[in-house]
Amino acid sequence: MSVWFDVARISAGVNVVLLTALIAIWGRNYYQLRSKHALGLMVFGIFLLLENATSLYMYLFHGVLADWFASSAVGPTAWKWMMALHVLETAGIAFLLWVTWD
Repeated sequence: MSVWFDVARISAGVNVVLLTALIAIWGRNYYQLRSKHALGLMVFGIFLLLENATSLYMYLFHGVLADWFASSAVGPTAWKWMMALHVLETAGIAFLLWVTWD
């Protein structure tokens, strides 16, 4: 297992946690305000959560893909890019959570 794989996995897990918090906040806002803006953010968050949960599932639990990802079959260049995408997404979601919480 490469360090790139571990960082991508951890980042996808952090994204799931952060998105769950955002969806809870946006859901509460929609319930209280009935704003289409809050509804749109909540739906966007749900789709992004599904994408990250699927990535995490494939990295950890899927019978074929988890073994393939964990082996050296995936080159380091591919893992560097996947890790970069997950980390950038984590940074964006964390910033969005900070702005939303404030």
